[in-house]
Amino acid sequence: MKISLIITTYNWVEALELTLKSVENQTVLPDEIIIADDGSGNDTKEFINDYKKCFKIPINHVWQEDRGFRAALIRNKAIYKSTGDYIIGIDGDMILHPLFIENHIKFAKEGRYIQGGRVLLTKNKTNKILKEKRVNIRWYENGIKNRKNAIYSNLLAKIFSYTSKQWENIRSCNFSLYKYDIKRVNGFNNNFTKWGREDSEFVVRLINSGVEVFHLKFNAIAYHLYHKENKKDLTENDTILLNTIKNNLSYCDNGLKESLYID
Repeated sequence: MKISLIITTYNWVEALELTLKSVENQTVLPDEIIIADDGSGNDTKEFINDYKKCFKIPINHVWQEDRGFRAALIRNKAIYKSTGDYIIGIDGDMILHPLFIENHIKFAKEGRYIQGGRVLLTKNKTNKILKEKRVNIRWYENGIKNRKNAIYSNLLAKIFSYTSKQWENIRSCNFSLYKYDIKRVNGFNNNFTKWGREDSEFVVRLINSGVEVFHLKFNAIAYHLYHKENKKDLTENDTILLNTIKNNLSYCDNGLKESLYID
């Protein structure tokens, strides 16, 4: 199957560079990279234009104007532009374990949403890695908060990975599924225009459509660079999420198809 890796980014070139470097180190490369850019400035555009000249695989930069947090919309635009059968989604502040892509492929199947984990790095560790431009991180190093998530083991992955119908603790910084399943629910909901819950609501609709959530442990490891998070007002987004849950919705009216007509 053809693999499309979608990387979501916003105004952090230094982090995006490390993400792309970690992609180059993969044992199995994706067939293409789509950078879903939620309104970054010219420095990101110039960096991507320069980087893709020497990159091993095609890079497509999908950009939209900065009108606040519109991650759902830019992911939809990136998915629409993708040519792969299988979509792997990450954030542009993640450093991937060399077996990351290979692991997602190993556990992929139709009707399954794979939820990968993340290893949290401290502020000091992140600053050190950014300065060194290093992507080979070991589980035993200092500066790792949740060290258990950094342990790589095929045996433990088989034992502790599990399937559920739960949407809680969903994070779109590390996920994958077939594009066919994305299309069935019309992708992410473009009505989310503030941070939070857009990934959870997406997965609720997937579950309602019959897709299983597979929590992948001890494989597909990704290291999350530290950054300060802004204050979040989830009132509007919780309303959308609760409506989807209450009405058992499996399709949104403002999603993947409609993203083509939104600037």
